[in-house]
Amino acid sequence: MLYTKLFGKTKKETPADEVSKSARLLIQAGYIQKEMAGVYAFLPLGKRVLDNIIQVIREEMEAIGGQEIHLGALQNPEIWETTDRWSDEGIDVWFKTQLKTGAEVGLATTHEEPLTKLVSQYVQSYRDLPVYLFQFQTKFRNELRSKSGILRTREFIMKDLYSFNTTGEALDTFYEEAQTAYFKVFNRLGLGDKTYLTFASGGPFSKYSHEFQTICDAGEDTIYVDEEKKLAVNDEVYTDQVLQDLGLEKENLKEVPAVEVGNIFKLKDKYSKPLGLTYTDSSGVEKPVIMGSYGIGPARCMGTIVEVLADKEGIVWPAEVAPFKVHIVGLGLQNAEVAEKAQKIYKQLQQEKVEVLFDDRADVSAGEKFADADLIGIPYRLVVSGKTSEKIEFKARNETEAKMLTLPEILAEIS
Repeated sequence: MLYTKLFGKTKKETPADEVSKSARLLIQAGYIQKEMAGVYAFLPLGKRVLDNIIQVIREEMEAIGGQEIHLGALQNPEIWETTDRWSDEGIDVWFKTQLKTGAEVGLATTHEEPLTKLVSQYVQSYRDLPVYLFQFQTKFRNELRSKSGILRTREFIMKDLYSFNTTGEALDTFYEEAQTAYFKVFNRLGLGDKTYLTFASGGPFSKYSHEFQTICDAGEDTIYVDEEKKLAVNDEVYTDQVLQDLGLEKENLKEVPAVEVGNIFKLKDKYSKPLGLTYTDSSGVEKPVIMGSYGIGPARCMGTIVEVLADKEGIVWPAEVAPFKVHIVGLGLQNAEVAEKAQKIYKQLQQEKVEVLFDDRADVSAGEKFADADLIGIPYRLVVSGKTSEKIEFKARNETEAKMLTLPEILAEIS
């Protein structure tokens, strides 16, 4: 991609109406744009990052047997009335509207009910189970307030996976597999070192649910972390009894702010019973299907990556989610020889299937180009100028020292 052709450029000033570091940097660097409170557009750079995060999640969900589907956002009230969640007392963040016929519909806040109803059309026998279905779907939540840019919005993509098993023991086994898969996701996103399995309220489902909380100054949650055991407790269940249950000692816990980047719940038969999702076991006995729910917010992960990894110069993307792998900075492009060399390197990288952004602006100073490269945060920067001779100045975004390398040496470094 040529920078001169890229839609959405860097801005000199940070947005005055944004509080969080991630929102300020993502807008200034040309990744997102605020449309209204709680709603953000993803520009080409931002869409590439979001798609890369989604792909990482997709791969790990498929690795544990997940099959991807896509449900509708418009919701039939009848299904939700069955579980008493259509009212504001059931779910208080509905966006509701009417069809031209006058019939009321909602915009999905979550998808337990419609997916349970769908699965009931396909599962009759124990031979039809287990089933693990997931999607990346837009959710709508009429929050009283949105804040911190894409960390809390009213419209967002959610990865929600649902498990359907015959027994509680089978659910427990898959639940452990999902925990492991989630940590693989967060490790690949560069958040693994700061993300903790956190015990939280299980609500009506079970004694505890499990959140994946990333330590972050912009976080809305307060958690208590045992760094050695790699466990944490959410403030909402932080009691002496809970600590005793979990084998945690108060003196070993550190109070920190955190962002919830994922959660998992054992739903059991909470939705299968009222919605008629049953199966016949090997003895011919009809039983409710046992369910679990597993969520991750890709855009929230994107904002959290920026909050956690950014430095004073700008964004620092992990290689797996960066919009491009290499950022070529051409200096002195008014010189035909330099311009030809830079174009040749750009085309050679493309031929090697390396995703590359080429700053081909000829009317911008070196200082401005370097500042933009640091702000955008692509993992590797290549500087091509009249001073670099047959070699290229190579620097990783998270390192301070540059080195002079040939193109084959650079390909070996980044492979």
